[in-house]
Amino acid sequence: MAKQYQTLGEFIIDNQADFPYSSGELSRLINSIRLAAKVVNHEVNKAGLVDIIGAYGETNIQGEDQQKLDVYANKKFIQTLTNREIVCGIASEENDDFITIAGCNNDHKNKYVVLMDPLDGSSNIDVNVSVGTIFSVYRRVTPIGTPATKEDFLQPGNKQVAAGYIIYGTSTMLVYTTGHGVNGFTLNPALGSWYLSHPDMKFPEEGRIYSINEGNYVHFPEGVKKYIKYCQEEKQDRPYTSRYIGSMVSDIHRNMIKGGIFIYPKSSKAFNGKLRLLYECNPMAFIIEQSGGKASDGYNRILDIEPTELHQRAPFFAGSKKMVEKAEEFMRKYQ
Repeated sequence: MAKQYQTLGEFIIDNQADFPYSSGELSRLINSIRLAAKVVNHEVNKAGLVDIIGAYGETNIQGEDQQKLDVYANKKFIQTLTNREIVCGIASEENDDFITIAGCNNDHKNKYVVLMDPLDGSSNIDVNVSVGTIFSVYRRVTPIGTPATKEDFLQPGNKQVAAGYIIYGTSTMLVYTTGHGVNGFTLNPALGSWYLSHPDMKFPEEGRIYSINEGNYVHFPEGVKKYIKYCQEEKQDRPYTSRYIGSMVSDIHRNMIKGGIFIYPKSSKAFNGKLRLLYECNPMAFIIEQSGGKASDGYNRILDIEPTELHQRAPFFAGSKKMVEKAEEFMRKYQ
């Protein structure tokens, strides 16, 4: 008899008790994200056939060229979350500022804000490499009934109530946590349903993969250079294997399954690092910690950083716990 997999909808209903303070909004929010992900997945899968690949002709707030699919994904996620009237505000890597959502009665009664990177790694889309969506959810801190403010978004990562990513690859997966472990759901495109394919995902404590853009080696801090050489040494358990896709969702997803470390450090070209704290580092750090891994800026826990800007950047060392701790040793030794 074929194994029966639980659907995402069934899983959400069965786990309502994980967020007793919510009266259904968080469940509806996750449902909205899965719906938008299906729509974006459809466009990603046909990107090679229609004129949706390539640059949009504008740059985002980071000064990066926007891809057409970036803009499409951004609009779809904002549209879906807004129409469902679940959130009071949305902040996106693609937008200069956050969006306030009033609700149908202009009552500002919704409890949550969402921060997202609608299409991480989108420069890879026209070469058929996996890309992803990253999202982060917080309970607002300003009074219900008032418009959301920047204060609702500038919360440390340890205040997240949910976070996740969607990876659009050979199969499409939604991986998320509400602070009670990490679960992965695979989309059946024929039925349009998500099935629990990877329950209780765990980062191996040790791994043999390191993921870093070694093309920037000359710009890295000395501690990172020394750690890379350590990974390459001919020892009993080394050298490690170098695997770097250039799409953080894909790199971290692989490392979570196989064991490894992902590093995007600060450098002489990007003194504060390149990854965005609120849209990339915090949600990924929450997922990684919930799956038994570790995430830091090379010295301190990512989730404890107090953000001061919407588009703040941070160095990122994340993955198998012992590997991250070893990388931190090198960072402290060669400051």
